[in-house]
Amino acid sequence: MSWAGPEDIYLSTSLASYLDKKLLVLLRDGRKLIGTLRSFDQFANAVLESACERVIVGDLYCDIPLGLYVIRGENVVLIGELDLEKEELPSHMTRVSAEEIKRAQKVEREASELKGTMKKRMDFLDMD
Repeated sequence: MSWAGPEDIYLSTSLASYLDKKLLVLLRDGRKLIGTLRSFDQFANAVLESACERVIVGDLYCDIPLGLYVIRGENVVLIGELDLEKEELPSHMTRVSAEEIKRAQKVEREASELKGTMKKRMDFLDMD
């Protein structure tokens, strides 16, 4: 008879229940990955099959195919099972091509940088 340590019990009640299920994985850098969990280890390193990165900008989104994807456990913020019975996104969201979403990301990034620059200028002028 083999003895199961606390870490084995933890794994059996967490990621093991997600094996062969479609998941959403949120990474530390903000990326959102969707795929089927095929394997994991004690460090929460995970292998997703048929993975894609879901990029959302405003009301636009794109699922960029990644294929078989290995995720280092330390980069995982959240893992959740997707309900296959429900719509994944609200109806007002529009699916676009990878090129369109990259353009939208660039515009959003430039607008954010401009806003940051303007705030610095305003802070500089604000002398109480």
